Amino acid sequence: MQQTSHITALKKVQTAIYDGRFGDALTMLTTALDANPVDLDALYMKAVCERYLGDTDSTLETLNQLKELAPDFGRALQEEGHVFRALGQSKKALTAYRLACRANPALIASWQAQAELLQNAGEMAAAQQAAAQATRLAKLPRKLQAVTNFIYEDKLLKAEKLCRAFLKGNPKHTEGMRLLADIGTRFGALEEAEFLLESALAFEPANIQVRLDYIAVLRKRQKFEDALAQAKTLYESAPENPVFQSHFAIESLQAGDYDTALKTFEKILKILPADAATLTSQGHALKTIGRQEEAIASYLAAVKAQPDHTDAYHALANLKTYRFEGPELNAMLAQASSAALPLDSRIQLNFALGKAFEDREDYGRSFSHYETGNKLKHLQCRYSADQMEEELTVQAEVCTAELFDKFSGNGNPAPDPIFIVGLPRAGSTLLEQILASHSQVDGTMELPNILSLAHKLRAQRHTRAEDGYPKNLWQMEAKQLEAMGAAYLTDTRVHRQGAPFFIDKMPNNFRHIGLINLILPNAKIIDARRDAMACCFSGFKQLFAEGQEFTYGLEEMGRYYRDYVKLMDHWDRALPGKILRVRYEDVVEDLDTEVRRILDFCGLAFEEACLNFHKTQRSVRTASSEQVRQPINQKGLEPWRPFNEHLAPLKKALGPLAQ
Repeated sequence: MQQTSHITALKKVQTAIYDGRFGDALTMLTTALDANPVDLDALYMKAVCERYLGDTDSTLETLNQLKELAPDFGRALQEEGHVFRALGQSKKALTAYRLACRANPALIASWQAQAELLQNAGEMAAAQQAAAQATRLAKLPRKLQAVTNFIYEDKLLKAEKLCRAFLKGNPKHTEGMRLLADIGTRFGALEEAEFLLESALAFEPANIQVRLDYIAVLRKRQKFEDALAQAKTLYESAPENPVFQSHFAIESLQAGDYDTALKTFEKILKILPADAATLTSQGHALKTIGRQEEAIASYLAAVKAQPDHTDAYHALANLKTYRFEGPELNAMLAQASSAALPLDSRIQLNFALGKAFEDREDYGRSFSHYETGNKLKHLQCRYSADQMEEELTVQAEVCTAELFDKFSGNGNPAPDPIFIVGLPRAGSTLLEQILASHSQVDGTMELPNILSLAHKLRAQRHTRAEDGYPKNLWQMEAKQLEAMGAAYLTDTRVHRQGAPFFIDKMPNNFRHIGLINLILPNAKIIDARRDAMACCFSGFKQLFAEGQEFTYGLEEMGRYYRDYVKLMDHWDRALPGKILRVRYEDVVEDLDTEVRRILDFCGLAFEEACLNFHKTQRSVRTASSEQVRQPINQKGLEPWRPFNEHLAPLKKALGPLAQ
């Protein structure tokens, strides 16, 4: 009821603004903000009113308050641009408009303002590009303009409702289909997104943006060969286009064709030797195949070519073995103080600075940067610790020993998969590298297939909402479970090289061990466990490429670890003997014993190569890629200790597990 009255009040404010009654609107907003002082729309309207009333200082103060709450709120950045432009501060205005368009590409006014300011500055090519973007957006149907704006303001339910309504009347509108696919991707509905983009491409094969989005979704679904085929189509349509060359190189890399990827990057760099994005991508390829020194050189070249290219600084820090020198540290600090730095770049830079100061044993400054990076990243996330706790509790309540007894003897009997589950930064990459060094085991990557299957089961419509996943597992038929297991084996075959067994090291699969046991009852499951404080703080220090949103806060991280342990205890009771727990500290302390124990559990004969895992030549894509190419050592067993004084929220969340 209160929420409804607040929305009604804001609609009255909007009417007053449209009528030019800015004083009245401001009075109404005072009441609205007393009730909800962090309402972004109310703060934005307050800033608009203050600007039209000529109160520049109050406008900037309100906008600063708004940016503290939501640094990527595009309309606030656009409003800041308007203020600076009115003050005659063209450079500041241009920076604000650029940041606004980076945060929300649907802001036509910001593109138009950029075009005018750039033209006045004599930057004609950039001015034409901005003007073209404004024209493209202006030609969109008004409903799709609104959808685009909702997407970039993270109002996804509103965006989906409006987009579906538009497509009902315009079922073959490719931009509408593309936007709905974008919404689906953000919700994790990748299968639907893929279908929409495939259909849109059939209607308009020459639409480059649709094809690029299609490539991105195929990659997210780890359909690397399909993504490569689409990138190759683009590349062959214009072989000298560096953008198409870049996409072809990146998809070649994802598909494991490192030679083609590196040759294509070299081709681009002959034409554009100072292209920071290509130099960074080349570094990623070199790192993945173990050519670390060349990777470092490529990352450093990217920074030299473009000092604000923070992706390269983050990549260097992510090697874990690289130490930043004094001049590099000073350059990073200078960039961190720049008002022109987009939010994503600020996040990357703070994580990199955290690593740089940690290496220098300046733990106070290090933690300050890690904390800032996490706070900024947390603002981009929709993670709810309460919701996750509820989800894991339901798994334990539903997936009981009685459920497994009911379906005993069903599912697909193949023993091929070895699942390594747990938390990120718990040693799963080390265990994978050990097992992948065995002649009978293929290493793969963090495969999304189980998570996708769970998402599909969750999305199934039932007469009663409470009968969704995992409760619907009780209603499954034996043939369905066997089919799901068979589909998993078929879909993951592309990642295998021919060995009888293969590894799926998606850590979050621990949430779905019940599902795994039902569809693949003979699969092996290993729980990679690490000391709570070490695991949680290592996660807190890590900026992940995507997902793992529970790591961006000490309390959230501690609660997630606690809930994970609780669920794993349930799986041990419901499926006794099914899961092998391997503690990272035990592997470090006695590698030989633990390797033999792991191989024994998997039914594999001992092979010396598993002890010499660091000599195994294979691509590794996780943040631990360089660490698993070194012999076992006891460095980093307790990375949290120097930061102990800052970790009270983590210890409180962990409770007894922190001891």
